[in-house]
Amino acid sequence: MEERRLDRSVIAGLDVGNYLEQRLNVVFQGATGSGKSHLLCALAKSACRARYRAVYVRMPDLAEQVTVASNKPGGVPKLVRKYATYNLLAIDEWLVDKPDEPFKRFLLELMELQYDTVSTAFATQLATKEWHRQLGGDTIADAILDRIVHNAIWINTGEYNMRQRHGQAMLDN
Repeated sequence: MEERRLDRSVIAGLDVGNYLEQRLNVVFQGATGSGKSHLLCALAKSACRARYRAVYVRMPDLAEQVTVASNKPGGVPKLVRKYATYNLLAIDEWLVDKPDEPFKRFLLELMELQYDTVSTAFATQLATKEWHRQLGGDTIADAILDRIVHNAIWINTGEYNMRQRHGQAMLDN
């Protein structure tokens, strides 16, 4: 953690689960290989150990689920309700792809149900200032972001690529 300059006390504080009781969001932001997904999974596992309902999903997989659900009667609202039942929704690869209009509407409905009720955690390579553009730069983007960014704990995982370091160590041995 030292080489990445992560604050151990912040990470340990997340493990306690206080953010869940306060219904705060968590954002892990950093370069590829910097440990965002690892921390996101650890957060979800910690929530489960504390008897909270948590689920981990990659944003591309979630988008695919929305596409499949849109072909079923009542499918998208049912999917929104399904994910809204968790105390922690952990979304990996947040905004790795630009969402289409139906997926943006799904995200808006989901974030509306999540807001001030439960916690959502995100892992992303994108800087926050790029989120609005990636979400389409419109009023739906405004609404989605308004429900995420104002009550979030931000953790920058930095530029340190753990995969590259681990791969080099394996080659050196």
